[in-house]
Amino acid sequence: MTRCLAFVGALILAFLSVSSACTAAPATWFHFTLEPERGNAGEIKATFDRDGAGRHDEHWSTGFRPSDFVGLDLAGFRGAGNRPLRFAVVREAGRLDCSGQGGGSYAAGNCSFTADPGFAELLRSRGIGTPTDKQSFGLMAVNARRSLIDAVAAAHYPTPSIDNLTALSALGVDSGYIGEMARIGYRPPTIDTLIQFKALDITPQWIGEFVRAGYGNLPGDDLVQMKALDITPQYIAGFERIGYRHLPVDQLVELKALDITPEFVQRIAAIDGSNPPIDKLVQLKSFAGKH
Repeated sequence: MTRCLAFVGALILAFLSVSSACTAAPATWFHFTLEPERGNAGEIKATFDRDGAGRHDEHWSTGFRPSDFVGLDLAGFRGAGNRPLRFAVVREAGRLDCSGQGGGSYAAGNCSFTADPGFAELLRSRGIGTPTDKQSFGLMAVNARRSLIDAVAAAHYPTPSIDNLTALSALGVDSGYIGEMARIGYRPPTIDTLIQFKALDITPQWIGEFVRAGYGNLPGDDLVQMKALDITPQYIAGFERIGYRHLPVDQLVELKALDITPEFVQRIAAIDGSNPPIDKLVQLKSFAGKH
């Protein structure tokens, strides 16, 4: 299980490539660049770096739709020459106001970040906490929304921390996802488990496949392990076809972790004359892996 949680942690860190600062007074300044997003026609890649030496951790880079840049002269940005450009990125948690020079589908300049005081007050009033400078900018960057806070409360989850809210927003958890999971009877017991579910792309549809395969009402930890190891209903069906009926989840996890397949079992059975027990398969595979 430790390996599975480490895998989930790595996934979440991959989504949270945002760290930074904020506060309304004084404003926090960033240098920005805009250029076409490679491999995604029509989008613009924006990079924001905190002004000042040695602040390499305070960096945000992602693709935007042109309409996300309020006030940007798109024709001027894409046209020949060089001209002043201004735009804003406005979200519930705060806003970036940027100005610089651009043309030929490239622009650079500086931005000031201002946290939204109403959003900060919402976090305080809901018992989530008072965001630090870095947390405020991070919440804006992942587009944290009031609707997510309301959905978490409506589903009777424990009150999230600011870092929880940042992770949920970065992974795209919304009221629809929370509601769909609840409707099929899966309400992870903690915010951390909900984060793991979304990071691993555990969906109602994916769970439904296991219910139809005879694995209903599985605990959240079992689902996390099975998804992390890519155990599928097809993998389970392969064992059932050769006589291993309804294997417990812990045995499935052990088999998959050692890359024991139905084909491997059939080769062993051809030698032994019968299907060996699971513990013998594990011993054989472990021994083979050491030699």
